[in-house]
Amino acid sequence: MEMFAQMTDKSEDQTISGGHLVAKALKAEGIDVIFTLCGGHIIDIYDGCADEGIDVIDVRHEQVAAHAADGYARITGKPGCAVVTAGPGTTDAVTGIANAYRAESPLLVIGGQGALSQHKMGSLQDLPHVDMIGPISKFAATVPHTERVADLVSMAFRESVNGAPGPSFLEIPRDILDASVPVEAARIPRAGHYRASTRQGGDPDSIERLAELLVRSERPSILLGNQVWTTRATDSAVDLVRTLNVPAFMNGAGRGTLPPGDPHHFQLSRRHAFANSDLIIIVGTPFDFRMGYGKRLSPDATVVQIDLSYATVGKNRDIDLGIVGDADVILSSVLQAVSAYGDNGAQGRKPWLEELRAQERAALAKRAPLLASDSRPIHPYRLVSEINDFLTEDSIYIGDGGDVVTFSGQVVQPKSPGHWMDPGPLGTLGVGVPFVMAAKYARPDKEIVALFGDGAFSLTGWDFETLVRFDLPFVGIIGNNSSMNQIRYGQIAKYGAERGEIGNTLGDVRYSEFARMLGGYGEEVHDPAEIGPALRRARESGKPSLINVWIDPEVYAPGTMNQTMYK
Repeated sequence: MEMFAQMTDKSEDQTISGGHLVAKALKAEGIDVIFTLCGGHIIDIYDGCADEGIDVIDVRHEQVAAHAADGYARITGKPGCAVVTAGPGTTDAVTGIANAYRAESPLLVIGGQGALSQHKMGSLQDLPHVDMIGPISKFAATVPHTERVADLVSMAFRESVNGAPGPSFLEIPRDILDASVPVEAARIPRAGHYRASTRQGGDPDSIERLAELLVRSERPSILLGNQVWTTRATDSAVDLVRTLNVPAFMNGAGRGTLPPGDPHHFQLSRRHAFANSDLIIIVGTPFDFRMGYGKRLSPDATVVQIDLSYATVGKNRDIDLGIVGDADVILSSVLQAVSAYGDNGAQGRKPWLEELRAQERAALAKRAPLLASDSRPIHPYRLVSEINDFLTEDSIYIGDGGDVVTFSGQVVQPKSPGHWMDPGPLGTLGVGVPFVMAAKYARPDKEIVALFGDGAFSLTGWDFETLVRFDLPFVGIIGNNSSMNQIRYGQIAKYGAERGEIGNTLGDVRYSEFARMLGGYGEEVHDPAEIGPALRRARESGKPSLINVWIDPEVYAPGTMNQTMYK
């Protein structure tokens, strides 16, 4: 029958188990890998994956599995998948689901559950998973019958990419997963035949209005956020800013849309731009704490917001124009509409770009001595400057930490689109190792460079062994100040030095030895002059690596000192 997938040798009797239905549905979705930690409730899915040629990467904690599925989605542009067992297996994955929810990352987490025949009897690891995960997912459901397994898997994936992307959760009871049903009774949707296009173009009148606003603007600026990468709008965004001579700022996964040194790439003058622009276009970024809830934008500017989600547009701050849809389609349409104007005003914006470039040069000159500091312990600015110099066009940069990663956000500039990964607005520590795992698996031709705070690495660091086991090399750097410094600063400022280290001080751990113990490469660095050579030796090792750099615990990032994340 055309509508059903071909059966494996194990299905000669023309029946198929729930676990094999899961695998066939994943294969139809284009899933080539699942991230998982084993459990008795879910092993039939493994058997199905083996038959369907789907790789199984088994990790040491379910949080890692969920974060890795999130990272896979960000890198590839298609949903990731994690499979975890019931009870604590599912609750361990909750942090990863929540992080993906706030970061608008599409993935499916499949959780086990006790048998339906034992419902409310107190079966092993029985918990109300769907009730718990519903508020932090776009779709959460229980599979009620084996015949519905593949159908509900495809439904969950479909919901994960509806509008602004996000995670879906599917709970499959053990007896549903283990049971077999006739093939004819089990609907297995065909790849490419159960999805509508999600590339909405926005209201045509609004497109025309934005084109007019851009042509008439003398001091425009644009912020290219996560959804520029989510919708793969890089080319249209670049064409727009270059054609119209608009200064571009980038945040989140939007970093790298323009390469460092590009005349339209700006980073350090954002505050000045947002205070003095007459037109500000926000693409794919909500007015959340990172944007001061919209208060950092000039009240006199015309503000335009473009987003995949209607619920995000105009939230926390009034806007002059909101357009809901796919950033790639919208920006391309705006540029096409601009072509109808004889003069798009690009030449008249040169003084504005020169004004912002002067702001950039002044900010960089002020910071330059710290970027080149020879102090010991090592200044964090020196560390992140060395990392920035180390990156190539093929280096995917991953930041996992608090204060030290805040430093890197001001200095590290990815050289290509889609080459920046951070937790997103949930601010979850511990994403680094699983993001490395996903990025290197999905893009083995890329170099993966990850900066960890020592506190962040300790949360999921044991899966460094998984990277060794699956031969997923990367260059890892730990900015080690033996404390959770972002919180430490806040406590000192609020309660005084005598109470500044309660609950946030860590041991002096030689993480290089941890890396070598697990089969990787490691070095300790105390001298700033040794950072670059150590990074190059890690690259040359061809192994998962940790360069443990001892940084000054008494130096804090400006964002930390302003505690902007809490304002």
